[in-house]
Amino acid sequence: MVVNSFPLLNSTNIKAKELAREGADPWTVILAEEQAGGYGKEKRQWFSPKGGLYFSVILPKSDIKDIQILTVLAAFSVARILNEEYKVQALIKPPNDIWVNNKKIAGILTENIIAGEKAQSSVIGIGINTNIKNFPKDLANIAASLKIETGQESDNKDLMKKITEELKKQLEAISQ
Repeated sequence: MVVNSFPLLNSTNIKAKELAREGADPWTVILAEEQAGGYGKEKRQWFSPKGGLYFSVILPKSDIKDIQILTVLAAFSVARILNEEYKVQALIKPPNDIWVNNKKIAGILTENIIAGEKAQSSVIGIGINTNIKNFPKDLANIAASLKIETGQESDNKDLMKKITEELKKQLEAISQ
């Protein structure tokens, strides 16, 4: 797994799609300390300050035609690792959100890289509110972070690695 780290990106998914078009290997990870233009489903803005975990993974070409299956696999992987590592009750709100204590803690966005009429590969972007201590007023009642929920600091790179490994294991299991 190759990790490309950046202090600031507009969006890890945009960078991942760019690198995929240039021929980056599957399982290449794009990691940003913060995003200026992070986005989720329907291009909704994703609050992405320093302290959170924002990364995208270039997936291998797959026979999986339904992009939602990839999103659900990623959601399962994120929830599983958060439950195991932080002992929180991370629940999947289909198809692409993870909630803890009735607040959103993570979001997932899967996008295809299209060449001509075919999907060449897909990227999965994952944003997790890890070490964020507070949120703007408009998000305070609907957003959670691992820091707020558990009082623990997260090692973002270690968490990213564990989630990516789990995602790879899940994708390989359904691709056989």
